[in-house]
Amino acid sequence: MKVVIQRVSSASVEVDGEIVGRIEAGLLVLAAAEKEDSVEAVKKAADKVVGMRIFNDADGKMNLALKDLPEAQNPGILAISNFTVAGNPLKSRRPSFVKAAGYDEGQG
Repeated sequence: MKVVIQRVSSASVEVDGEIVGRIEAGLLVLAAAEKEDSVEAVKKAADKVVGMRIFNDADGKMNLALKDLPEAQNPGILAISNFTVAGNPLKSRRPSFVKAAGYDEGQG
């Protein structure tokens, strides 16, 4: 499982002109399932995402995780499946996607 995490003030996803997902402040997560991922690997990645301390505390230091933010701030996660995150560009100019899970595997 590979993820790219970005802290955002707002984010949305649009498909064919229709917004299908939207959050205010929170995390935008691009996630890629890989062929050898287990349910445990996915759970571990999810736990890391909500526990990553990348939000400012009262002193302005990045010391809070999404799960630590007050509910009044309405923090959210917008997770987007994105197989290109699993691409390996190290051997050539064309990334290899051999480790990326297929559509059916990624759905499970």
